[in-house]
Amino acid sequence: MIVCSRKQEVMGLISDSIKLNKTIGLVPTMGSLHEGHLSLISEALANNDIIWVTIFVNPTQFNNSDDLKNYPKNFKEDLNFIKKISNNINVFHPNEMEIYDGKPLLKVYDFNSLDLELEGKYRASHFNGVATVVSKLLNLFKPTNAYFGEKDYQQTQIINRLINIEKIEVNLIICPTKRDKNGLALSSRNKLLSKKNKKKSSIIYESLIYLKKYFQNKPVPLIINEVKTKINSFQDFQIEYLEIVNNKSLQLESNYDKNKVYRAFICVSVKGVRLIDNILLN
Repeated sequence: MIVCSRKQEVMGLISDSIKLNKTIGLVPTMGSLHEGHLSLISEALANNDIIWVTIFVNPTQFNNSDDLKNYPKNFKEDLNFIKKISNNINVFHPNEMEIYDGKPLLKVYDFNSLDLELEGKYRASHFNGVATVVSKLLNLFKPTNAYFGEKDYQQTQIINRLINIEKIEVNLIICPTKRDKNGLALSSRNKLLSKKNKKKSSIIYESLIYLKKYFQNKPVPLIINEVKTKINSFQDFQIEYLEIVNNKSLQLESNYDKNKVYRAFICVSVKGVRLIDNILLN
């Protein structure tokens, strides 16, 4: 295992790997690692010669200073987590100054309104922040494959657009969402939930399953209203958004065409902790 905090170190190591025709797998994370990250890392280990995991809490993708402040961080635990998986995993753990060469600056992209849907409606400039740091990491590591989770499906589509815009040569690998025993999508933010609310959060995935079951058999406004009413009846639970959208454009449609593919997206605030999830409906 190699642990680096400077880009210059990484550039030298990557240069050596490329000269040796080694395939490089990149798993970008914000730390506070869990079994969902394990699945990404395991996929990378199985299909690449060299593995890099990055751990960096990116300030430019947070539109709420309290959210950034409260985001769980423990690099020592993250390092031990990775060591238990394999000693053949390298780690890049930079600070803000190193990533942004001084002051964090946001690059603004034209994502053709993809960044304005769903999460984008509630987190201004979030996806420009994501794209800014992912662009820096992809250009630094020049990976063969980059791994992201389906839980953040909208983010994966933004990154796909970014790759096309900047003409970056990389395979974007989207791995299935990993879930807790109660169905809750694994997330670093889950650590901020009380045991009681974590248990109750099973309602989120149960609701998505309900939408999938009745999407083609009941009126969409009806089933969405049923889900909203039930979740909002839980103490400390408040739906931020629940939408069924075109799987490609992520936009709402006035009529649902059986020949098109749709996905349901949900965000629930549980005592201030935002939990997102999604499911393919057809």
